Amino acid sequence: MNSLVTRRSVLMTGAAAVAFGSSASELGAQSPKKGGTLQFAISAETPHYDNHGSDTYATLHFAGPFYSTLLRFDLDKFPEVQGDLADKWEVAPDLMTYTFKLHPGVKFHDGADLTSADVKATYDRLRNPPQGVVSTRKATFADIGTIETPDPLTVIFKMKAVNASMLEHFASPWNVIYSAKDLAADPNGPKTKINGTGPYVFVEHIKGGHVSGKRNDSYFKKGLPYLDGFRGVFTLQAAAMLNALQGGQVLAEFRGISPAERDRLVQAMGDKIRIEESSWTLNLLVCFNVEKKPFDDVRVRKALLMAIDRWGGSQGLSRISTLRSVGGVIRPGSPFATPEAELVKLPGFAKDIKASREEAKKLLKEAGQSNLKFQLWNRNLAMPYTPAGIFLVDQWRQIGVEVEHKQSDTAPYLAHMNAGNHDVAIDFSNLFMDDSSLALAKYLSVSRAPENRSRHKDTELDKIYDDHLRERDVEKRKALIRAFEKRVFENAYQEPLLWWHRIVPTHKTVMGWKMSPSHNLGAQLEEVWLNA
Repeated sequence: MNSLVTRRSVLMTGAAAVAFGSSASELGAQSPKKGGTLQFAISAETPHYDNHGSDTYATLHFAGPFYSTLLRFDLDKFPEVQGDLADKWEVAPDLMTYTFKLHPGVKFHDGADLTSADVKATYDRLRNPPQGVVSTRKATFADIGTIETPDPLTVIFKMKAVNASMLEHFASPWNVIYSAKDLAADPNGPKTKINGTGPYVFVEHIKGGHVSGKRNDSYFKKGLPYLDGFRGVFTLQAAAMLNALQGGQVLAEFRGISPAERDRLVQAMGDKIRIEESSWTLNLLVCFNVEKKPFDDVRVRKALLMAIDRWGGSQGLSRISTLRSVGGVIRPGSPFATPEAELVKLPGFAKDIKASREEAKKLLKEAGQSNLKFQLWNRNLAMPYTPAGIFLVDQWRQIGVEVEHKQSDTAPYLAHMNAGNHDVAIDFSNLFMDDSSLALAKYLSVSRAPENRSRHKDTELDKIYDDHLRERDVEKRKALIRAFEKRVFENAYQEPLLWWHRIVPTHKTVMGWKMSPSHNLGAQLEEVWLNA
């Protein structure tokens, strides 16, 4: 597995993990044992099985073990990339051609051979989905011009424009490879059926109960996976998840828990539990539906953002939830993040909250909305959606705004927003790396980015984004990111509330799993084993 280009590490950064007890990577030098079934908690149930049309971790943790991707991130050297289905690859010096050689002998779970035609069909679906198919990666792969398949094991992507981050996008965990035959039979088939090339074969999905898989004995990576199988148990209530971890009914929760939950587990389990921590490539967003009155008025949107005390909120919320850092469109601390001195000048980030709220009241009065009432649409996950919603309701109350906090399960929560039925919502930006081409895509015009649930249309934003994609000079790219961010926040379409902090608990019998700044990575579980 190799590449002929040097990794552009300035575009992304990993986060140092703090580990309590021996980490999985430290103990990985032991010889892995085969066998056993890993039971782990999934705190939300996926609305469907299709990774291409999803942006919730619930789909990845559910379906990731059944699939492979072209490339993936090397979690031992994050953010470097390594091959998955690709045995080797070449990138032209002008970044206009990407050539991949596939591993020979790869088979889908139905016994069919994987060929370059399957990769082509997958990426055609990602960049130009058929009618009725949703691809939340459509904007990411819009720069691909043609996909050629000169032989069954060679795929050549020819670009119509330079995208300086394309290699990393080929490593996205969402770009699972589907069968061309399956897609031809039913373009929406992956929403309800699973046929991958991954380390585990689908066994069953019991709604409200679990998803399970068994070892793929024909997996192309010899000797893997180590486990006989896995069971992802849906634990929608935090108390149930913690009780299951303490009792050993589940051995891990790979998304992340709160500081209070961490402390409870450590106190109750002592050296039986392993805790690993990292900053997180994930934030919650305050999202306004600009197609709904009065949120079509920028004064109303801006007033509601200016009423939020992020700096004070981060101190309180970080003690009770996974919410922690104040930041803009790029993860705080990463190379392209907006420095605090610039951030505080943007609407919603001022440190003088009293003055900011007085200005917010004036804006509402000017807009004729001094007695504003609306519904805040939210997900019913205890961590951190519920405390975030309670916090926002209180913040808006302090400028005289009355808010009903409405929460729902993951599937209806997403469907409600995707249909544009919300007034104001707590949305999320679920990233797997720090690169700006990924982070900014959430804010593009809705015609280009279905995951933009504010539903705004802004061609100037789209142009700035495209210019920044082509820019290979670091300082010029930073300037374009700042211009993009300023326009988003001045127009108050949607804005990060706070960025998350990741805390992952695993029993010390769970080996081979690797911590990273993203809960979207490492879902395949092929190298996980049980030291029981």
